[in-house]
Amino acid sequence: MNSALEHEPYSMIEWPTVERTRIDDGTEFVLGRYGDDWVIRVGAQILMSNLLHESEEALAEIALARVANPQAILVGGLGLGYTVRAVLDRIPIDAQVTVLEVIPELVDWNRSHVGALAGHPIADPRCRVVVGDVFDFLKISPSVFDVILLDVDNGPKLLSQPKNQRIYSDWGIRVCLAALRPNGVLAVWSVGPNARYTRKLEKNGAGVETLSVPARSGIESQHVVFVAKSIRE
Repeated sequence: MNSALEHEPYSMIEWPTVERTRIDDGTEFVLGRYGDDWVIRVGAQILMSNLLHESEEALAEIALARVANPQAILVGGLGLGYTVRAVLDRIPIDAQVTVLEVIPELVDWNRSHVGALAGHPIADPRCRVVVGDVFDFLKISPSVFDVILLDVDNGPKLLSQPKNQRIYSDWGIRVCLAALRPNGVLAVWSVGPNARYTRKLEKNGAGVETLSVPARSGIESQHVVFVAKSIRE
């Protein structure tokens, strides 16, 4: 097997480009492959990889464990599909997962190139894919979801596109929490801690937790999952 794990650090590998696309603000997203391994990057910044996805699965596991019988789950950011797969593996057959992905090409890439990595999650009949901005969608979705999972950036500061800063503002947090049903849970993935964002969650939500999770088994690197609950019961 020709794997990028044989190289350290893998982020320095020259990943051959398979597909590329640009969004309206000019930001370029690239799907790269090295042997059996895949990445999606913006410029030199790797946003996601099939080599480091355990914390994306932990995002789903942590949030779902805090809600009894979740029926409506939103996943912001399709990526390589690992978070969506982790949700589908943990919810009832009659539940529904809504996946928001702002870049239509990423949805196409999942169907044509990388879907097998996570077991073709968007082919599951419980999964509905909406191409659009997750923040704009949440603004018009009050009290709809039991669980909201956000993995659209590398954290509150490491944004994949500038307008995503709205999500991490006080206003953005209130929008996210308002889209939750009573006792619902918001969980946000980040490459690292952010004390300012934690304080904003504490200001606007309840039961706030900042949890460290392994980036991948066998390595010391840790990622972070922020958790906040709806203030409505």
